[in-house]
Formats: sequence, C-alpha cells, structure tokens
Amino acid sequence: MTQGTLLQELLELKVAAVAIAFRDTAPAGITRITAPAPAGCGYWKLAAEGKIFYTEASDHYTCPVGAHTHGVELPPQVATELNGLVQTMVGMQYLSMADIPMIPRLQGTFRVAVYAPLTQATFTPDVVLVRGSVKQLMLLAESAQTAGVAGGGATMGRPTCAVLPETLQSGHTATSFGCIGNRVYTGLRDDEGYYALPGAKVRDVVQKLAIIIEANRQLEIFHRARAGTVPQKSLQ
Repeated sequence: MTQGTLLQELLELKVAAVAIAFRDTAPAGITRITAPAPAGCGYWKLAAEGKIFYTEASDHYTCPVGAHTHGVELPPQVATELNGLVQTMVGMQYLSMADIPMIPRLQGTFRVAVYAPLTQATFTPDVVLVRGSVKQLMLLAESAQTAGVAGGGATMGRPTCAVLPETLQSGHTATSFGCIGNRVYTGLRDDEGYYALPGAKVRDVVQKLAIIIEANRQLEIFHRARAGTVPQKSLQ
C-alpha cells in the first residue's frame, strides 16, 4: 500500500491529498493543463479530482498573487494588475504594505509545476497538500510533531498559496486556514483548512499517523469517562 493510500485511508479524507513538484521540465508521460485556471489554487482542486498535469509560467498569469508566491516572472501587464490588486487590498485594510515582503515566495526560476493526486503520483513530490477538517488536521499535526517535522510558525492565512513556498523553504510542515479567494476557487468549506508536508517527510509522518490515531481513540474514551464523573457544579 502506498503512502498516499495510507494517508487517505487513515484520515478518511473526503478530498484527495495532492502531490506538487517544481521541475525544470515536465516528467515523461504527463501533459500540460489544457487551459489556465482562474487561480493557482484551482490546480489543487483539479489534481484532487484525479487529474494529472503540469503548468508553465504563463498558466499562472491569471492569478497575480499566486504567480507572486510561486516566483513566476510577470510580464508588465500582469505585474501592473498585481500592483493594482495589492493597492486595493491595502485600501480595504485587508493587508498592509509591510505584509508584502513577509509573504513566502518560491526562490529561483519557475519553469514547471506538476500536480497529481498523491495516490497516483508517478513523480516525487516537493510538497504534499492535505485538505481536511480541523480534527483531521489535528491528527496530522500531532503526527508531524511526533515525527519531528512540524513547523514552528503560526497557522498561515492569506494568501493560501504561500503555504507551498513556506514548506519548501523551511523543510517543515505548514498549516493554513485558507483565504477567501481560495475558498471561492476550490470550494473549501468553512470547517476545512490545509496542511502542507515536505514531500521527503511524508513517509515519516504517515508512519506515526496510525499510532497517533489509536492514541487519540483511547484518550477520547478516557476523557469522556472522566468528564462523566466531574460534578456538574464544577462545570458551571
């Protein structure tokens, strides 16, 4: 059984975990996306639905913010659009200019990004992105802590796509609550978020996952029994 299948089954994920890799050229046998998605995170959704493909830099021009986090060099027109979007967000007090340099960004030249469901990936992922409920992400985070690969930073918010360079550059996991754009483009539910794993660490985390899930099952029994013995007045 593959690590992707184990991860899927142990967490009972409703949405498939996604494998993402950044390469100089596309792996043999994988074709380019047929049309650009309106946002870079839209490619996550397509991969989770079972599609295997790669994108080039121009496939990210439709999402100036995502292009920025992916390290895509923007043509003048798209760069102007990004600047205008940033100014709008600043004007709405959604973010400040001081926030911009703090947003993680992929280093180096962007050439190709490859996407697939983790269970079907024929390439070694740089990042594995898991979408799940708070409880599922809790179990994953505890497993990453036990495996010694959990990131020490705060849970990330806007923009969601920054979770990819954060994980790549730190070599540790990263958590994101998502952002409103991501929720629109991917259908992320109000009770869902993301957990990003370095591709090289997936096996370590999955090896701990079954242990953590069983430990939580036993602890839930213990805590429920204990809660039932606590005098009601002490809960008021």
